[in-house]
Amino acid sequence: MTGLGWHERAACRGMGSELFFPEIGDHKRAQAARQVCAGCKVRENCLADALATGTQHGVWGGLSVRERRRLRARSSTPTAA
Repeated sequence: MTGLGWHERAACRGMGSELFFPEIGDHKRAQAARQVCAGCKVRENCLADALATGTQHGVWGGLSVRERRRLRARSSTPTAA
């Protein structure tokens, strides 16, 4: 598997993208996407890429846009010493 980028090793590779870009409020489709992500060996790479690029749509690394925003906000909030 050496030489393959994380995209080529993703569990979602070859699946229709509509699953990972559910309409607002389509919790059933979002949950189905999360299930695919849950078993993915490159989930962390996918999430890291979405966070680094500020991706504003879809389920990436098992997280929705809202969840990624919260994660970014938590990681950028300074903690008291």
